[in-house]
Amino acid sequence: MNIKGTMRTLEDGRGAVRVEDVYDTDIDDVWEACTMPERLVRWIAEVSGDLRVGGGFHALFTSTADGEGTVEVCDAPHHLLLHMGADTDEPTQIEAWLTVEGDRTRLVVEERGLPADKLHFYGAGWQVHLEDLGRCLVSGASVHPDGWSAQAPSPAWDESWTALTPAYESIGGSAHVEG
Repeated sequence: MNIKGTMRTLEDGRGAVRVEDVYDTDIDDVWEACTMPERLVRWIAEVSGDLRVGGGFHALFTSTADGEGTVEVCDAPHHLLLHMGADTDEPTQIEAWLTVEGDRTRLVVEERGLPADKLHFYGAGWQVHLEDLGRCLVSGASVHPDGWSAQAPSPAWDESWTALTPAYESIGGSAHVEG
């Protein structure tokens, strides 16, 4: 897997991380894995609520991140924009773009509005999420059989994140990692 992660500080002093990968499946398969609750729970989050444009939802991520979001853009199967944590002091945007590359699909995910001094944590986290998606697309099953909660991350996610975080931390806030 060749995932690329970048981190940058934005003009408002917050930060952004961007990760991407190419998957050996068609765009509709990746889109469904990124938008259907029964597929999302296999690799990234338990999601419930109104998943239409303008709708509100709740997500509990494998990392323990837990919160409310709103679907801002849903242009199947190419573009998704979510606003997360609008009711908090640190709202973010998560944006995903999918493109066809022959018989494969490229997924690019960017999260903006993050604490600039913690970008390495988010960069490592998103890379692990995309690696988990790759494993899920191959197996068709959950890559987190031990589950997770708001208090404890998925053990598999946490192990990968812990191993990857130092690489992101070592390159600083405006950098590129290839794995």
